[in-house]
Amino acid sequence: MPYWLIWLILALGLAGAEALTGDLFLLMLAGGALAATGSSALFDWPIWADGLVFLVVSVLLLVGVRPALRKRFDGGKGLPEPVKALEGRPALVLDRVASHEGQVKLDGEVWTARPLNDDDVYEPGEHVTVVRIDGATAVVFKTV
Repeated sequence: MPYWLIWLILALGLAGAEALTGDLFLLMLAGGALAATGSSALFDWPIWADGLVFLVVSVLLLVGVRPALRKRFDGGKGLPEPVKALEGRPALVLDRVASHEGQVKLDGEVWTARPLNDDDVYEPGEHVTVVRIDGATAVVFKTV
């Protein structure tokens, strides 16, 4: 069996194993094995020279490319938390909202609510704005 075929099988195996881990480490080693495949196929070097190509390319990929890729994949803001997305949204008072009671309709769902200021009271039909979500309770204030 030619050496380039062994390197190619190693590269494919490492790339396949990377699909299970997602750490980008094995993918960089697969890149080194792919470089060794090319050097073995193009040049009539001894196997240790192909191993050296594998080592050098793998280290370069691990040091130079992997940190940038990890930063790009991990650095995204992602999706906002669903609860945070409700802050600042308008709501309709369904049941009287006072310090220990009340319900509002928020994004088509009924939520338990309490006023931002304990002294405030909102009657059914009034429009309020969600300040924050505490557990399963919407903290609201009167919209002007």
